Amino acid sequence: MTPDYLRALCLSHPGAYEDFPFGPETSVFKVRARPGPGKVFALTALAARPLSVSLKCEPALAEQLRAAHPTITGAWHLNKKHWNGVALDGTLADDMVRDMIEDSYDLVVASLPLRDRQRLGWNQK
Repeated sequence: MTPDYLRALCLSHPGAYEDFPFGPETSVFKVRARPGPGKVFALTALAARPLSVSLKCEPALAEQLRAAHPTITGAWHLNKKHWNGVALDGTLADDMVRDMIEDSYDLVVASLPLRDRQRLGWNQK
């Protein structure tokens, strides 16, 4: 997983954009359906080595993933009940990381008002 591929995965979702509220070293990926503030679904320092990403996750699944994969931990500086930190050191398959990014995006979009979900073309799976 390269920084460019991680950025492309995050930005591939409808309404996704990159923001830098914590300074230029931290990419914060948010989603919005109309002008105004977005909601965060991923955070990463793309220049950091090793590369890692913080992703939103259902609490029960977050615990299962942490138990099964040593490279998945509670996200640093975030609510560890709802956020996982994922080390992208090649241990996890890119497909798994892609699925976790999509799950994070879906969790955030699911919390948006119905009209925003509709504008994004999002359908509950």
